[in-house]
Amino acid sequence: MNQKNVAVVGVGLIGRAWAAIFARAGWNVRLSDPHHATLQSAKELIHEELRALHRHGLADDPDGAAARIGVAASLADAVKDASFIQENGPEKIDDKIALFAELDRLARPDALLVSSTSAIVASRFTENLKGRARCLVGHPVNPPHLIPLVELCGAPWTSLDAMTRARDVYRDIGQVPVTVNKEINGFVLNRLQGALLAEAFRLVGEGYISAEDLDHTVKDGLGLRWSFMGPFETIELNAPGGIPDYCARYTGFYKELASEAAAPEVYASPNIDRVIAAWPHRFSTERVAVLTARRNERLAALAAHKNLQV
Repeated sequence: MNQKNVAVVGVGLIGRAWAAIFARAGWNVRLSDPHHATLQSAKELIHEELRALHRHGLADDPDGAAARIGVAASLADAVKDASFIQENGPEKIDDKIALFAELDRLARPDALLVSSTSAIVASRFTENLKGRARCLVGHPVNPPHLIPLVELCGAPWTSLDAMTRARDVYRDIGQVPVTVNKEINGFVLNRLQGALLAEAFRLVGEGYISAEDLDHTVKDGLGLRWSFMGPFETIELNAPGGIPDYCARYTGFYKELASEAAAPEVYASPNIDRVIAAWPHRFSTERVAVLTARRNERLAALAAHKNLQV
């Protein structure tokens, strides 16, 4: 079958982003969601995202891409012609088990079954499936249509062919796949984010720095390098002899820091109460909406800039 067909199962924020990504890349997309209202509103919301991408030069033909998106009458209808299925259901293990059992039963035998889960390793919901060798995690970063990384992590029984095919698909649609070689709680991105977040909670909660200045330290400091360099590239440039020289010079200092690493208690009272009190902005849906729109605009501009630098 020459046409590239994908089923996007679950069309909340993440599912709609996946639909935009696949459609932008020329794939035919079928949407499925058990919530009727969510499903019926999804296509126009995806079209809006495609138009926003177009404004930043990140989508060539938003109307043409939107025309490749259809709403399926049922889960079976969504997956019947799909070679790739991107699942975006609730982060609940029982729901994942039930949904993947249905997908394994309904999908073509050669279709890949990929979950967007950010917290549940594939072995927990695919062990008893006949087609478990074709199942894996493809964990995106929110929002996926503006941040291209996808973490691929299979179960012990996921085939090398499935991993290779999934990696090829994500590259084909313009994402940046990385392979997590074996299952680990939180995969890689969330473990890195968690290490930084724990230290941030500690430093603010214990009064070393204000919450806003902590954010400035990342967004106007570390984050500027990290937007185009990883930590190993960074340290390669931070010592005259590269990474071996950096390790010789600085690992003693980092050993001291590691021995004082933030403990789980940073996420409990009273520390968490101090962190909440230190953040000067009170929550409101209006504030979150404004900040989300600003985030997406700045990420789109950054993505466009990085494309120009390739």
